[in-house]
Amino acid sequence: MTDQTPALLAAERRAHVMATLERDGAVRVAQLMDELGVAPVTLRRDLAQMEREGLLVRVHGGAVPPAGGLDDSESGHALGAARTGSIAMLVPSLSFYWPSVVRGAEAEATRQGLRVVLRGASYELQDERPVLERLVHTEGVRGLVVAPNTDTPHAQDVVQWLAECGVPNVLVERDAVLLPSGSPVENVTTDHALGAVLAARHLASLGHRRVGLIIARDSPTSRKIAAGWQAACLELGLTPSDHFETSLPPRTSPDFSAVVDATLDAALSNSVTAILVHSDPEAMAFVDLALNRGISVPGDLSVVAYDDEVAELFTPALTAVSPPRAAVGSAAVDLLVRRIEDPTRPVHRVVLNPTLNVRGSTAPPRGA
Repeated sequence: MTDQTPALLAAERRAHVMATLERDGAVRVAQLMDELGVAPVTLRRDLAQMEREGLLVRVHGGAVPPAGGLDDSESGHALGAARTGSIAMLVPSLSFYWPSVVRGAEAEATRQGLRVVLRGASYELQDERPVLERLVHTEGVRGLVVAPNTDTPHAQDVVQWLAECGVPNVLVERDAVLLPSGSPVENVTTDHALGAVLAARHLASLGHRRVGLIIARDSPTSRKIAAGWQAACLELGLTPSDHFETSLPPRTSPDFSAVVDATLDAALSNSVTAILVHSDPEAMAFVDLALNRGISVPGDLSVVAYDDEVAELFTPALTAVSPPRAAVGSAAVDLLVRRIEDPTRPVHRVVLNPTLNVRGSTAPPRGA
């Protein structure tokens, strides 16, 4: 009897793993340790044997069903097993820009038969791992769509944690690599550099030569916009004396209005006739201040907003670069579902193009 006990326990563990795969679509070693009370090395050995038999595919921290689904004799589960349960989504804000991304994700999740468990962090959160840990252990969560803060001391720790958490995940509007290999992770982003190029080309086509870039704050998006802007200035033959770049404090800062005022003064003193402003509220602040000072928009100063969240509602309606926010969210969920269904597929990185919507805040400069 003693000799048979290990085999019996192994069979029980195997049955438990298969039942969990059928119910949740994934198993995690940490979860199995708690439920079965055995060492992680034993569980990894079990999973390795079951992978050799074609019953599952091991991933970081656990296992998922094979790409073709589990055999009926083992699970009675069909290929569509990945499309049950929910997707957890963590974004840095639940206001401005991100709601459209979330709505796109929710629409695609609904189409795939999934629901979205949404959490908002903040740009000030230094380490998202505790929030992500809770999300991963939320019942029925099959995968993660995450926009982590990439500018904190813990940024790389979060990326490494995501790779090892045992749950498929996709970054949204973020780029990251795994160390030590330096290989990029799966993500969906907007080509924000292209957005800046589109704005600069539009202004140049109107005859503007002295143009300025104003970014709201240092962020992954603003850095891409700045890179695209610099490339466009080179392409269009603009020199450093013909354009300027500056950043603004947060809109809640007591000195925000004073900085906007000083920046407008600097633009006019440098004969700047057009500016690209990231994002919509900052662009509106510039237009408001200009109009209050008797500066015509677009007669004296053309303004392009970046984000196009509410730019069309302003007077004058603002020409704006429009990232495909809903499509970004939708593509992230689609990518995640494909990863859940086939964990062995190559890493995909999806880049979507923004568009430029020309409205009433841009025109040729006076005398052009």
